[in-house]
Amino acid sequence: MLVDVARADFLEVYHLLVGIVTPRPIAWVTSQDREGQVNLAPFSFYNAFGANPPIVVFSPTLRRDGSKKDTLRNVEATGEFVLNAAVESLAEKINLSSKELPYGQSEVELTGLTLKPSVKVKPPRVGETPVNMECKLLQIVPIGKGPIAGNLVIGEVVMLHIDECVLDEKGRIDPRKLGTIARLGGDYYCRTSDLFEMKRPQ
Repeated sequence: MLVDVARADFLEVYHLLVGIVTPRPIAWVTSQDREGQVNLAPFSFYNAFGANPPIVVFSPTLRRDGSKKDTLRNVEATGEFVLNAAVESLAEKINLSSKELPYGQSEVELTGLTLKPSVKVKPPRVGETPVNMECKLLQIVPIGKGPIAGNLVIGEVVMLHIDECVLDEKGRIDPRKLGTIARLGGDYYCRTSDLFEMKRPQ
């Protein structure tokens, strides 16, 4: 199978891309508008890209009508957001928070989750998840135009909230205790419970 991207339908390219680039961690983002209305949404174009300073990037793509998603609009307006760990015990609520609501309606109320205040940013954090990362915006890089075009939201992590229940005896995150989930193609997700370990070569 050969796919010439320049000649292919963008939706078909999208479905192939998200089926190939797997697993994709989930950025479960709380943001708020200038009036303080909180938005909660998951994004699977996401990862960490440095540690000194700690840098995270996620991409809220444009909607299929070419308009901006609420999270992107909020981060553009306020320059702040919180990343909440997408854990298996909250999988159904993570999925539910992807529902597109009219601008100004909150997914927090839809999911029944509780919010806790952040320390260094205004957007609150999800109380039910064991890890939250408060972030300040460094830059937004639009890539492309039209439906499903990317917008790289580059943020610096300025505060970590970590429940001790997910730590190992060395004080580091135990992936089996954290239990994050990730996206695959289609409607599929995967767990981080099937692990194997390899030591880095010296």
